[in-house]
Amino acid sequence: MRGKFGALLSTPKGGETPVPASSNKVPLEAHIMSKCPDAQDCLQKLVVPAMEQISEKVDFELSFIARCGETEKTTRMPTIRSLGFANCLVGQYEDIPDRTLVQNCALQHGIDFESLNSCVSRQEDDPTNGDLSGLALLRQSAVHSADLEVHTSCTVRLDDSVWCVRDDGEWKNCAKEGKGSQVSTLVEEIERLWDEKN
Repeated sequence: MRGKFGALLSTPKGGETPVPASSNKVPLEAHIMSKCPDAQDCLQKLVVPAMEQISEKVDFELSFIARCGETEKTTRMPTIRSLGFANCLVGQYEDIPDRTLVQNCALQHGIDFESLNSCVSRQEDDPTNGDLSGLALLRQSAVHSADLEVHTSCTVRLDDSVWCVRDDGEWKNCAKEGKGSQVSTLVEEIERLWDEKN
């Protein structure tokens, strides 16, 4: 998923200098369950605001935690592709998997709903064109979270270490003496890591 956010992440905000393609971006990852108020808070209060400031220096990945029912499972598949789309869905997580919600979020973020629906609905992979089914993408994402022993939605990882956790409506285990839940602290650390890597 890293690097597949299209317009959301490809254009620097006004006045910023584009980052060279050869640069070493800072890994930032959010592990979520889509029908989870902590995922909503985490994305809307920390991840998205930070990405708005620093996206050109970040290699962002959105991963899923497999510990849920069928309605969540079918809706998590499309969010793997776009942070904006995922944020739209979790912003109204109570309505997941309502088709109208998914269609509206897709429209808002320039995602072709029919292609999205085809990916999500496909049960098997197509070896002739290399496209993975929505289920395979979801499985890969859930296995990745499990391999990292991430079980709490929402867990934010920065540079391959846990940065902060949103759980039961509270920020927990945050870096920088608990200040890791602040957007400015996350942005400053990404800037520091960026300078160190480049």
